[in-house]
Amino acid sequence: MADLSIARRTMVDGQIRTVDVTDHALLAAMGEIPRERFVPGRLRTLAYLDRDLPVGEARGSQEARYLMAPGPFARLVQAAEIDSEDVVLDVGCGTGYSAAVLGRLASSVVALESDPVLAQFANEALSGLGIDNVAVVTGPLENGYPSEGPYDVIVLEGAVETVPQSLLQQLKEDGRLVGVLGYGRTGRATVYERSGEGISARTVFDANVAPLPGFRKPKAFVF
Repeated sequence: MADLSIARRTMVDGQIRTVDVTDHALLAAMGEIPRERFVPGRLRTLAYLDRDLPVGEARGSQEARYLMAPGPFARLVQAAEIDSEDVVLDVGCGTGYSAAVLGRLASSVVALESDPVLAQFANEALSGLGIDNVAVVTGPLENGYPSEGPYDVIVLEGAVETVPQSLLQQLKEDGRLVGVLGYGRTGRATVYERSGEGISARTVFDANVAPLPGFRKPKAFVF
């Protein structure tokens, strides 16, 4: 097997620094956390490629799931401006890599996953690395996890067509939600920020990442 520590450094220098990610804590986290521990064994040598990696196959109504490519993920997390005292909700944590990184930046992380198989994988991977400030929970992604909220930051781990108001309402005052709005080449990484009862939104960069299930707009009724 290739020396994946070298691949990890190459990822940071060639895929993350080159897209204007300058947050030192984030760069350190992604340079130290073994991404290969969060992908299925057959894909471990591909863990540091500059692309979304499949981590969960489509089953019935369950859509295929992906680990977001390092560059867009790092840019999205940087845009969230996470503080060491923040409580973060990681929506669609998949196999747990995103939660591991967020756990290095924040006080605590609630890692929400709808697929029980992926949630178990995440739990085992995080426990295996001794990461103890991340709690993996299960439930519909679009509902968030209000019982542990409100949150300083919410991160959506994939592209969505719409952001439910019920999820935005789980933000604290001045809380931020970051995610990619729109699919394919129309995707826009967007920061939503709560101020009182109002929510503002701003686009921070273009992004093409795999969809996150549960966030499509309801189909309009047509006569």
